[in-house]
Amino acid sequence: MEIRKKMTNLSPSSIFFAFCLILKKIEMLVKIHGAALLGIDATPVTIEVNIDKGIGYHLVGLPDNTIKESNIRIGAAIGNNGYKLPGKKITINLSPADLRKEGSAYDLSICIGILAASQQLESDLLDKYYIMGELSLDGTLLSISGALSIALKAKELGYKGIILPLCNAKEASLVDLEVFGAKNLQEVIDFLEGKISAPKSTPLNYLNIQNYPSDFALDFSDVKGQVAVKRALEVAASGGHNALLIGPPGSGKTMLAKRIPGILPSLSTQEILETTKIHSVSGKLSNMGVVVQRPFRAPHHTISDVALVGGGSYPKPGEISLAHNGVLFLDELPEFKRAVLEVLRQPLEEREVTLSRAKFTLTYPASFMLIASMNPSPSGYFLHDEKNTSSPLEVERYIAKLSGPLLDRIDLHIEVNPVPFENLNQKNTAETSQSIRERVQKARDIQWERYKDIDFVHNNAQLTPKLMDKYCSLNAESQKLLKSVVEKLGLSARAYDRILKVSRTIADMNEHMEIETLDLAEAIGYRSLDRKQG
Repeated sequence: MEIRKKMTNLSPSSIFFAFCLILKKIEMLVKIHGAALLGIDATPVTIEVNIDKGIGYHLVGLPDNTIKESNIRIGAAIGNNGYKLPGKKITINLSPADLRKEGSAYDLSICIGILAASQQLESDLLDKYYIMGELSLDGTLLSISGALSIALKAKELGYKGIILPLCNAKEASLVDLEVFGAKNLQEVIDFLEGKISAPKSTPLNYLNIQNYPSDFALDFSDVKGQVAVKRALEVAASGGHNALLIGPPGSGKTMLAKRIPGILPSLSTQEILETTKIHSVSGKLSNMGVVVQRPFRAPHHTISDVALVGGGSYPKPGEISLAHNGVLFLDELPEFKRAVLEVLRQPLEEREVTLSRAKFTLTYPASFMLIASMNPSPSGYFLHDEKNTSSPLEVERYIAKLSGPLLDRIDLHIEVNPVPFENLNQKNTAETSQSIRERVQKARDIQWERYKDIDFVHNNAQLTPKLMDKYCSLNAESQKLLKSVVEKLGLSARAYDRILKVSRTIADMNEHMEIETLDLAEAIGYRSLDRKQG
């Protein structure tokens, strides 16, 4: 009533001028900062929200269906928290407009932009923080993928901090950045308006992250017998080599393979960040918020090549990238489709996989230990076993399912024989994973010191041909032995290199400065498939 009385005292021109000011106040453009995921890295995205005269809701900038449906979630969250969705024309642009965006992580960014553009929220912090999160209908914030990558990008571009769901705060706190983990929309608004002065999350000191629990439930002490096989796997772990276990059903191949992560060295700080980033982007991060144990991935043999190496309409890392810095276990190797196995060739050599599409090219890290297992024949048994019902020709065809180039890339071919009853019935406890890991760590330390000035080499399996000439030299006796083996078995140049790399690892385990003949002989003994073919 009082406003109406004042309006009656104004001239028509004054009323028109006041009306224009009100319209100008309503019409407002706000920019919120966030990021989109490309591979395992983030790229900046600006969420522009403009409120204008008219009615409508327009969302542009190549959003996927999940983002297009966000208006329903955002409208309900705004209403359920005591705010109003403006009855005006709302235009939202996700810039850059030619970059495809996916996922529900833009819900919070768009919502805050609408509230700020409609002046229901006033804050000078919008240009200082990345804001990302998924909204439920009551305003609760739900987990998003790639929080660590987004936080790293915010740090790189000089932002003060990042605002995101509380459940993602731990992984984002690995970055030296102010992280505000919010439970719901109202907490975000209160923080932006200055009602909450301190972040909700407690930043992790990733330099002390080695103190996190890293015990493995599966231990090598559970495996009775198989001393020679354990020695071979210790060699593989010491140098980061690939291994193929060949044996009949029930001989312990899978049991042994599952215990390999327990004898590998602890993850370094850089490896923790790399591995956590990959699992975060894939949405496979545990509630702990950080990966502190070496991954162990064991896909079923029905897996597709895209699921193995990564890709899709909106590319995601595959199993080989999820196994980065850990172990990829392929059980019953000949049962995998040949086309699937052949895509492993490049990653096993380059330790990364490059996916090329019409509009972009992505590179995923894929430095893993390949541990595979197989039966020696279709019947499951060795030729000399009385249970074997397969002919030599059938065995040859069975092994031929694995191409020569793939077998060349596997450093150790290990025969796993059935465990005798005497060993199964023994009460003595076998050597623990902890004691084996200590020896593996000692060998790895030697390699770290040797290659400390080479950025891309950390273990013997990563040696290039040029570096092998320097670090894998042989004496005259060893050269004569290796020459006779190569000529007799017809080994390829790649198999020759693999033998030298394994020899270097065995020499490190034996604390030999140079590769000795016994080191070389043991490495040659781990090429059982080459011996059978020869």
